Amino acid sequence: MKNIIIAPVVTEKSAVTANDGKTYVFKVDKAANKTQIKQAIESAFNVKVANVRTLNTKSKDKRVGRYTGTTKTYKKAIVVLKDGFAIEI
Repeated sequence: MKNIIIAPVVTEKSAVTANDGKTYVFKVDKAANKTQIKQAIESAFNVKVANVRTLNTKSKDKRVGRYTGTTKTYKKAIVVLKDGFAIEI
């Protein structure tokens, strides 16, 4: 199977979410389900996952001068770890 975890999402909102020390946000493959994401996080970072929430982001309209376009869509996973585990990003 191809790579499920693409990259961590580092934004102000994800930093506020991760303030508790157990919640992390990742950009993941669009075809991956919650079970596959959980297994990929556990094997890649050697941690135990308590909960996985997913959402598909919508594209936004962007404009540069007279040219218009849209941003790319992607799937985002919000991963909550069990107590005693942490990920260094």
